[in-house]
Amino acid sequence: MTSLIPMSKKEVNRYDIIKRLLRKEINGSEASQMLAVTARHIRRLKRRVKESGAKGLIHHARGAKGNRAMPESERSRIASLLHKRYADFKPTFASEKLDELHNIQRDPKTIRSIMTAEGLWKPKQRRAKDEHRQWRERKACFGEMEQFDGSYEHWFEDRGPEFCLLASMDDATGTITRAQFDHDEGVIPVFDFWKGYIEDHGKPHSIYLDKLSTYKQSDDIAKQNHDALCQFERAMTDLGIKAIPANSPQAKGRIERLFGTLQDRLIKELRLAGISDIEQANIFLAKTFIPKFNKQFGIAPRKNANLHTKL
Repeated sequence: MTSLIPMSKKEVNRYDIIKRLLRKEINGSEASQMLAVTARHIRRLKRRVKESGAKGLIHHARGAKGNRAMPESERSRIASLLHKRYADFKPTFASEKLDELHNIQRDPKTIRSIMTAEGLWKPKQRRAKDEHRQWRERKACFGEMEQFDGSYEHWFEDRGPEFCLLASMDDATGTITRAQFDHDEGVIPVFDFWKGYIEDHGKPHSIYLDKLSTYKQSDDIAKQNHDALCQFERAMTDLGIKAIPANSPQAKGRIERLFGTLQDRLIKELRLAGISDIEQANIFLAKTFIPKFNKQFGIAPRKNANLHTKL
């Protein structure tokens, strides 16, 4: 049975022209022009086809293992670690942890290919473009605007109940300026959050947040009394901080995307650290997670001014 020789379209075309040359249907000069190579190379190709047929035009390294190919022992070790510890990680995050905790330095694309082959990752299909929304340029200065929100989640997975993570993100730099776990997004936890924030950073120029009753007086009361303020609005007014209510979740998309990232990365980091209570989690956030996150994902503001105001 004759085995098939895999060839590219370019190689098939080249083979056809060299065969015409051998049959003397064209001369060497014409073959050189048709293939856009030198006359010397045409003679070289002619000799290869005479000696080996079509195989003579195929690169000798085709099908051979590359010089940079990963050793099978390393691949097996990576696959084992992925199954045991990082089965639900995304490839980029998994590659970071392999480097940080196991001294395995491999490109995320390489880890993605291993995870795909092991059935741990399914390549995403290209999504149809969403309805266009106008992009808002970031603020220019650190402290000019803080995006703030709370997210209820099983942050400790099955190691504890659902808690609320309160977090603020600087609009200009994309950095987490403060984050802390609490039982809910009520007035007292929120006041405690901003008390700590102002003690650490000073007063931001403005805070962008949603229309939760904690942050904004209900529409019914506001209609009856335009001067009525909730406790948070009154506190911000007294402090001279502008509270800006967003009209939709998409409007404060940066903090929404931050929580999406945290629900992926932070949950897994807490698992790896063996943390399952609020106190230890808040220490981990402040001392370990936030500094590392900001170093990796923060950007430089357009202007160097810091608009926080000390009390």
